[in-house]
Amino acid sequence: MAEWLFFSSHIGIVMSPSLRLIFAVHNHQPVGNFDGVFEQACREAYEPFLNVMDEFPDIPITMHISGSLLEWLQVNRTEYLDRIKEFVRLGQLEILGGPYFEPILASIPSRDRVGQIRAYVQHLEQFFDTTVRGMWVPERVWEPSFTSDIVDAGVEYTILDDSHFRWAGFSDDKLHGYYLTENEGRLLSVFPDDETLRYTIPWSDPDETIEYLKNLAERFPGTIASFGDDGEKFGSWPGTHSHVYGEKDWLRRFFSTLQENSEWLQVVTMGQAVDSVAPLGKVYLPNASYREMTEWALPTEQQPIYQEALKSLQQGENWEQTKPFFRAGLWRNFLVKYPESNEMYCRSLEVSDRLQKLSEELKDSDSNKALQAARMELYRGQCNCPYWHGAFGGLYLPHLRNAIYKHLIAADSMVETLQGRSGRWVDVAVQDYNLDGRKEIRLAGDRFIAYFAPARGGHLYEFDIRETKTNLLSTLNRRPEPYHQTIIDSAGIHDEVDDIEFNTHDGHRFKQADLDKQIAYDRWPRKSLVDHFLRPGTTFEEFQHGNGEIGDFLLGVYETRTRKSAKRVEVIMSRKGRIGEHVAELRKTISLDTNNSSQIEIQYELSGLPVGEEIHFAVEFNFAGMAAGQPDRYFYDSRGQQVGPLESILELSSGDRIGLADEWLGIDVALEFSTPAEVWTFPIQTVSQSEGGFELVHQSSTVVPFWKFVVDNSQAWSSTLLLNVDTSAAYARSLSTLSMH
Repeated sequence: MAEWLFFSSHIGIVMSPSLRLIFAVHNHQPVGNFDGVFEQACREAYEPFLNVMDEFPDIPITMHISGSLLEWLQVNRTEYLDRIKEFVRLGQLEILGGPYFEPILASIPSRDRVGQIRAYVQHLEQFFDTTVRGMWVPERVWEPSFTSDIVDAGVEYTILDDSHFRWAGFSDDKLHGYYLTENEGRLLSVFPDDETLRYTIPWSDPDETIEYLKNLAERFPGTIASFGDDGEKFGSWPGTHSHVYGEKDWLRRFFSTLQENSEWLQVVTMGQAVDSVAPLGKVYLPNASYREMTEWALPTEQQPIYQEALKSLQQGENWEQTKPFFRAGLWRNFLVKYPESNEMYCRSLEVSDRLQKLSEELKDSDSNKALQAARMELYRGQCNCPYWHGAFGGLYLPHLRNAIYKHLIAADSMVETLQGRSGRWVDVAVQDYNLDGRKEIRLAGDRFIAYFAPARGGHLYEFDIRETKTNLLSTLNRRPEPYHQTIIDSAGIHDEVDDIEFNTHDGHRFKQADLDKQIAYDRWPRKSLVDHFLRPGTTFEEFQHGNGEIGDFLLGVYETRTRKSAKRVEVIMSRKGRIGEHVAELRKTISLDTNNSSQIEIQYELSGLPVGEEIHFAVEFNFAGMAAGQPDRYFYDSRGQQVGPLESILELSSGDRIGLADEWLGIDVALEFSTPAEVWTFPIQTVSQSEGGFELVHQSSTVVPFWKFVVDNSQAWSSTLLLNVDTSAAYARSLSTLSMH
């Protein structure tokens, strides 16, 4: 391969370095993350990084800023972005593009891949007055078909993990420089992201990294070594700020070391690398992500087996030869592993499909503007973080899931407006909305959107409030995770957790004490209209642990039909099933009426019951999106009296009403019963891990009205439940906010 000449605009000389190093950072915060997290990352990572860059003008950096982070910076840190612009103007910083709001490319349709990438490239070019040629692939999740979409969106090159190349059959001596990949005739340049550099930077002493790079330069003179990783590891990950900028001052020492070795080592941007060095050849990369992500995507029960196999192979003398052929799972299987992730995925697909259909029908300029606004809401709702879980990934964080639904619901409502919906209206539709091969029901109106799964217990599995853009059923089940065993093994070691410092053991961090006692697993989806027949005498505590069930209605298939008129729609679900040794029929009719569009009516009818038998019947509801742990978020009883915060464990005597209020969101939800019912409430709290440590997270408030009765000669029983939602407080607050602006 011919040696290409490299020109440095900063030092004004022509040189031919033995090795070129790409130093790329990826700065990202999820859609919907707390302001405090954005601020902390700016204070501890993003801004200090620029401070060090100021001292080393001859070291160019390649940087990606996700669209969700950029939107926040444009409002809250304009001075930071002004500094970025100056670095770009001086040629010290190359800006990478990518899909606007950091979706996993495998989780969105091809049209949205092209749309998100193209829209963000255009925005970045205009905002930073630069040309954007490369992009960052979110979580480095890759499938070969992405190539043509990326090129069609106007991108020339990207960077992926070197493990992608290993799994394509490349040996370690090929994991440098860059390669061309192709799909449908479109060519894309791809850099292998060096795993050794990702693990030494910033953890090892700078001299170790220099020695590694010197070895590469000697073996492969004239080539490129590529480093690309999260910008947050340079200051905002736990313990890194002091390491990178404080006492150890790692970044400043590293940049100094790079300068001291500039005779043979030249730092370049990705664009400079492509322009100065020829590609090494062509490659077709397999479906992959970074190594840890592929492990997290495995089913929970398979992960320990995988780890044991990995450990055994690593101890063998042929591990280095075996390593490239040993790989784990596929990112898309997070949608199988976590049904809640699949629900968000399917919802975004539904909105995307409807937007695409509308865009083909509406051609006037006003509609195009409205379509683009709706499309941007859809794009925000595709942000990857709540769709998966590992050591990172925000599936277990309710505020991130809520943010996804907020934007998807907003896009949905904009679609309805574009379709000409106005005033009071109701509608019902049947389709396979969750892509399980069975039909679901969508009950919609000007106030609500409700999704029912007749093939899965007739559950209400999504309940959207348009006014507050809240899905009250953005719940999450408690399920086994591989790290639960680590928590159990640590039982008894943690007596208390300091308010400031995490309690640690064997390198693990615990945000609360006694987490091992909080581990529990759910036996059915924590949704609503979950129908229970309980063994007489079942205690509240037994029910909380998933015991006492004697019916087969929990997950049974319900026969379904719908009725529709101009002002009223109904979903009628019925099932003949077992109650202990007996067979009976349950029918539930859910109605939405324009005369009272803030209320859903649910009528339960039981027939064919055994005469003289005592029946214990309960209907489970779960309410998410309403945070717990604050005094302005509480339950209230039939008299309107507060009876405890939303994480309360309550046994309420017979009454005709139970309510939940979230004054911060401005939502008041009340369940009314035509037949008085006892009510149980308890929280669903998961034990999960994040980069901050193990923690207990409130997911939903379970509300269970239940009835005890002895069957008379009619062999029947019925009751009507009204689900009322009051968002007047939220509406008043929105008007107040508008008047202030």
